Amino acid sequence: MVIFGLFWLTLVLQRLAEVSRARQNTRILLQEGAREFAPGHYPVMVLVHAGWFAGWLFEVLHCGSDWQPIWLLPALLGQALRAWAQASLGGRWTTRILVFRQEQAIQRGPFRYLRHPNYVGVVLELFSFPMLFGAWRCALGASLANGLLLSWRIRMETQAWKTFGS
Repeated sequence: MVIFGLFWLTLVLQRLAEVSRARQNTRILLQEGAREFAPGHYPVMVLVHAGWFAGWLFEVLHCGSDWQPIWLLPALLGQALRAWAQASLGGRWTTRILVFRQEQAIQRGPFRYLRHPNYVGVVLELFSFPMLFGAWRCALGASLANGLLLSWRIRMETQAWKTFGS
């Protein structure tokens, strides 16, 4: 249970730091003239991710923890992919859909190989971290909710790039 607590708390703190950095980047990008698309989905995204943390904690506390180390590799791969995507985007990384007029999409880092590397990393994390501790209900529920959200969000991003970007 201690290992679970350390993993869970580390991820909570990591996400809070990321949200803070994303807010700062968003503020700067909007001041520089970026346009936000589909802002109404953002509370849903926050709810999905907060629900993931809450569901994972609830399931482990009420159903127990069953250490499954086979899930450590995909969980850490998700972390690495997200970190690489965020580093490649630098100050352009945010949790919102922001596009500058006539801007070209980033083509460096993992974006050379994947269209949405950050999302692939999130998909890996939302499933693998709960599975690491036997929380399969949370892994499935959060993955389903995230899949629905991402299918919509990717359509909105694609539309934003077609209509406003280059």
